[in-house]
Amino acid sequence: MLKNSWSKITMPMARCAIALISFVSQTVIPFPANAITNSYCQFEQNEITTKETLRQNAIAGNPTAQEQYKKVIQQHRDMLINCRRNNWLKEQAIWLRIYPCDVRDGSIDKVLDTIVNKGYNTVYVEVFFDGQVLLPKNGNYTPWPSVVDMAGYENRDLYAETLQKGRERGLKVYAWLFSMNFGYLYAQRSDRQNVLARNGKGQTSVDFVHDKSQAFIDPYSPQARQDYTQLLQAVLQRRPDGVLFDYIRYPRGSGKDSVVGKVKDLWIYSEASKQTLLKRAQNKQGRWLLERYINQGMINANDIAQMKNLYSDEKTPLWQGKSPSASNNLSTLQLDIWYFTVAHAAQGVIDFLEFSSNQVKQRGITTGAVFFPDGNQVVGDIGFDSRLQPWDSFSQSMEWHVMSYALCGNPNCIVEQVKRVLQASSQGSNVKPVLAGFWGKNEGQRPSLESQMEGIRASARSVQSISHFAYSWLEVENTRQRQSCSN
Repeated sequence: MLKNSWSKITMPMARCAIALISFVSQTVIPFPANAITNSYCQFEQNEITTKETLRQNAIAGNPTAQEQYKKVIQQHRDMLINCRRNNWLKEQAIWLRIYPCDVRDGSIDKVLDTIVNKGYNTVYVEVFFDGQVLLPKNGNYTPWPSVVDMAGYENRDLYAETLQKGRERGLKVYAWLFSMNFGYLYAQRSDRQNVLARNGKGQTSVDFVHDKSQAFIDPYSPQARQDYTQLLQAVLQRRPDGVLFDYIRYPRGSGKDSVVGKVKDLWIYSEASKQTLLKRAQNKQGRWLLERYINQGMINANDIAQMKNLYSDEKTPLWQGKSPSASNNLSTLQLDIWYFTVAHAAQGVIDFLEFSSNQVKQRGITTGAVFFPDGNQVVGDIGFDSRLQPWDSFSQSMEWHVMSYALCGNPNCIVEQVKRVLQASSQGSNVKPVLAGFWGKNEGQRPSLESQMEGIRASARSVQSISHFAYSWLEVENTRQRQSCSN
């Protein structure tokens, strides 16, 4: 009985809705000539609704709506450019992941419209993540599978489409790539086992982290560099406005494993890294002692005596940076070698970033590094954060995207992270904080995005660019639909 009654109500409503849609699709919707944006360059709801209606009608094939939708996009582009030009924050960026369901008509348009509506003028599009690449299947010659792997879509290039549609809206579009984390699927390849970073226990990061999403490579591996170059060249062919390198570090362990305090904790035991380390020795004593140290995890007085007996023609063990006049007592040597092996591990991170970023710079494209402000910290007397992320040694010609996620209930600890990075920068303008949070509300100990940005504005005036992580946080429902192909 209830079902029949409900049908009597909904049937006329459905007919009215159909009639209304038909009317709207044939009607030219006026758009205000001087739309108003707030202090964060965000558009008002009536303008957002108008644009969305036009988008839907344009997808439905209405030629008038299609033409008017293009005009609105251009109008919003000009307004956003003008607003940012006159705002203290010249660049407000957002991090975006593309999904297979974005092959649907209008999906990317809706995402980019939403980004513009919220005042963002730059978008960092993930093109290499979780062991997948955002390249068309028929044009993917890398060792990784394509994000879009559906029959009939082998030639769809969602990355190139996002670049084009973003620029139509006045957005700068960067390519955002995982770097030393090549992904779990890569780690399962039998022909790539020698590429993976290993610690002194013989573990890879897959054994160490247990989340089946992280597979860190040996940054000294020629095969790793060759594979990454193949990916990078494909990305650069599409001419992004910039390239951001993420995961420029080693894996982070939990608990006691979050600190490296002895040589066998370091990810330097794969063949390429190990051989590069030994080549840093500057005489036979130095090489022998380095090899004994990394194999045993320590050296003792017997080792020193054996070294001197084997190479009696040499006065002291030498390696890069070690002075011939330095003390050779056991405790000093042991400490020197420890710091030397840590430096070797950290140098691998720096070298891999430089190797990758140089390929981008050769094309005249902006580069940037994504890092944690505490990823390079000393822990205790001789320990280090296990990530060994020496960001303060990254090139100052790159953008520094500092993930400022500290939690203390107010913006102060976030501002302190930003200020710490600014102190290490010679110019300041290259420091671009990455914030997490929500517009208009606090979330637990995390203050609103507005509060965080105003805190940075007051205390770090050289900052003119801030990004928000991520679109999926701010647009949960739309992201869920894009993941599941619903609606």
